[in-house]
Amino acid sequence: MTAQVQSINQPKDAAKPRDVPSMMDFDGSEMSNAANAEETKNIYYKEIDILKQKVASSAAPEELKVQMGTMIQRLERMARTGVYSREYDIMNNYVDWIIKYPWDKYADENLDIKNVKKVLDSNHYGLDSVKERILQYLAVRKLLLDKKDFKAVEKSPVICMVGLQGIGKTTMAKSIAKALNRPFYRVSMGAIGSVLEVRGRDKSIEGAEPGQIVKAIVRTGVRNPIILLDELDKASGQSGLLADVMATMLEILDPEQNTTYRDHYIDFPIDLSQIMFIVSGNKLGTFSAALMDRLEIIKMPSYTDEEKQVIARDYLLPRVRAATGLLEDQLQFTPDIWPMILRPLGYDSGIRSLQRLIENMAREAALQIVMGEKTQVIISAENFKAYLPKYTVA
Repeated sequence: MTAQVQSINQPKDAAKPRDVPSMMDFDGSEMSNAANAEETKNIYYKEIDILKQKVASSAAPEELKVQMGTMIQRLERMARTGVYSREYDIMNNYVDWIIKYPWDKYADENLDIKNVKKVLDSNHYGLDSVKERILQYLAVRKLLLDKKDFKAVEKSPVICMVGLQGIGKTTMAKSIAKALNRPFYRVSMGAIGSVLEVRGRDKSIEGAEPGQIVKAIVRTGVRNPIILLDELDKASGQSGLLADVMATMLEILDPEQNTTYRDHYIDFPIDLSQIMFIVSGNKLGTFSAALMDRLEIIKMPSYTDEEKQVIARDYLLPRVRAATGLLEDQLQFTPDIWPMILRPLGYDSGIRSLQRLIENMAREAALQIVMGEKTQVIISAENFKAYLPKYTVA
C-alpha cells in the first residue's frame, strides 16, 4: 500500500526537486559579502591615512594643508559609500605634486662676477658685446642684493636674447645658470597649442597635470632656478591664442603679478619672484607692447667667418672627437680646411649646422678606422670633399 501511494504521488520519470539552500547558506554568503566590504573599507582607510601622512609631512603652506585636509575628509565620506577609486587617484596625484614642489628649498647663488666672466669666456668665443651686457645686468643685481634691496631685484627687467637659430642663445642661458650655481630648465614655447600647457589644467579632470612653469620648478628641485622661455616669438600662429599666451607671459614675468601666480592645477598662489627668467626668440614682432616693457633686449649678432673658424677648431672639434670616440691623433684637420667647410652650401647656416657637418666628417673617419682602411685620418683641402655628406658636395 505504501509502495502504491509512493508511485502515485511520485512517478518514476518525475524530475527531482532542486536543492533549496538552507538559511545557514544564506547567512554564510551574507557574512562573506559583509567581510569583503569591511576589508575593502579598511584598505580605503589605510590609503586615506597614507594621504594624511603625506600632507602632514609636506612643507606646503598651512592654508594649502587645510584645503587638502578638507578634500581628504570628502574622500572619507565617499569611502563609506564605495564610490571612491577615481577620486582617490585624482587626490593622490594632486598630493604627490604638492609634496614634490620645493616650498622651502633654494639654490645658493654665486654672484661672483669674475667667475661669471670666466665661465662665459670658456663656453663662448666672441660675442663680447653680449657678454658685456650680461655682466652689467648681473653686476647691478649683485649691488642691489648687497644692499638687501630685494624689491628692486624683483623689479629688474628680464633678459631677452634675440638672434638667428644656432647663434648660441640656449647655450648662453645655460652658461649663466652654471656661473650663478642655479639649476637650469628650458621650456619650449614654440607652437604651444594652448595656454593650459603653461597654466595647467583643473585637478578634477582625469589625467590633469600642472603647467610647464610649475613642472620646471618641481624638476629643478628649488624655488629659484633659471628658466629659459625658449622661442617665445613662435608661441602660436593664431592671433587670439597668441594674445592669451602673451597675457600669461606678462603675468609670469611682471613682478607686480608673479608673486601670486596661480596654476590651474595647484589652485594656490605661488611666488615666482625668486626665479630668474630668460626669454629667447628669433624676432620681436609677435611680442606684445606690455611684455616688451618688461624685457631687457640683448641682440645676438651672427659670428664672423674668423670667429667661426676659431669656434670650429677650438670648441666644436674637441667636442665632436669626444662624442665619436676618436682620439686627437686619429682625427686631425689641417689649418687650411676651415674656410672651406664654413659655407659648404654657399650660405651661413649657423654654429649648429657647422657642428653637424664636422660630426658627419668625423663619422666617416671613424668608419674608415674601424674598417681597418686607415689608422689616422687627416682632413685637408685636397680630400675634404670625400668626407662631406653627399648632399653638400657640389
